[in-house]
Amino acid sequence: MGLYAACDGPEAALPGFWEGIWTRAEATAHAHGRVILLLDEVHVLGDWAARLKGEWDRLRRRQVPIHVVATGSSALRLGSGSRESLAGRFEKLTLTHWSPASLAAAFGLPAGEAVGAWVTRGAYPGTYGLRDDPKRWATYVRDAIIEPAIGRDLLALGPVRRPALLRQVFGVCVTSPAQIISLQKLQGQLQERGALETIAHYLHLLEEAFLVGALPKHGRRAARQRAAPPKLIVLNQALLAATHPDRIPAPDRDPARFGAWIENACLSYAWNAEQRVAYWREEPFEVDGVLDGAWGRWAIEVTTGRVTPQALRGLGEFTRRFPEYRPLVICDGGEQAAAERLGTTAMSWQDFLWQGPSVKG
Repeated sequence: MGLYAACDGPEAALPGFWEGIWTRAEATAHAHGRVILLLDEVHVLGDWAARLKGEWDRLRRRQVPIHVVATGSSALRLGSGSRESLAGRFEKLTLTHWSPASLAAAFGLPAGEAVGAWVTRGAYPGTYGLRDDPKRWATYVRDAIIEPAIGRDLLALGPVRRPALLRQVFGVCVTSPAQIISLQKLQGQLQERGALETIAHYLHLLEEAFLVGALPKHGRRAARQRAAPPKLIVLNQALLAATHPDRIPAPDRDPARFGAWIENACLSYAWNAEQRVAYWREEPFEVDGVLDGAWGRWAIEVTTGRVTPQALRGLGEFTRRFPEYRPLVICDGGEQAAAERLGTTAMSWQDFLWQGPSVKG
């Protein structure tokens, strides 16, 4: 038996709302033996974590069979509250951004169309119905997704003392997808001056909010990894399309920006699939992505141009130094044969975004 309570609905502001939830849950548990209680958008309620802790402890003492599922759209506020008040009392499950396969399953799309939509319009399912109206679509993403996340959820945490600086850090990130940028260089692009520690903190908050990822440098020496500049990726392609003045890049008219979009898409796809994602650079060599996790260990090079021996030098040097990683070239479909002739496993970026590095060899 299940019960649902929307904690962001108008009824949540009425006296007795919270108490009524638990009264109904207990009565249902006694009548049916067990009940699952879903508290949706629970972080909207003031002091929700302490109140939930009190109810949970009371139910445990009385041995009432109620299983509580608390959900919310603000990962930061849920995480903060659960760590402070609910330690030892919960199992944390995080739902990251949708994959192209999720879009295909939800909207009945063929694989190619789902991947194309995911790359150009991102993975927010609520935006899909607006895909044929670009102006309205972009407005929706900015007003209904970006603004609540940056203007409300992040600011509600308290440590954001300079919200204008936070917005500028986000702005630099979404205009620099898949780029390695030192904190000093990022600082120089901001209109407001901010300490490097503050900028690093805001990057961390943006990652906790599933907006921007700051990928570390791969290496065996932890101190050098921490000192290296991060590689910035935007965790949903919709954020790129909605904020860039030129919208979606065309591969023939803007190949450099299109290539950065595809690289960002591949790295963010791996990040959202809960792989550990890093990059590697030792001048003059560089590898776009280093993946560890359920997929295995991969060193990937993402290219939308011609696959040449020069383009694969970094991949070859990395796998020589780190032979535990398998090399993979992610490229346009027409360039797979060229990569394989050079002795490197390859797959199209469309296939990678559909199934991950599920190749043999």
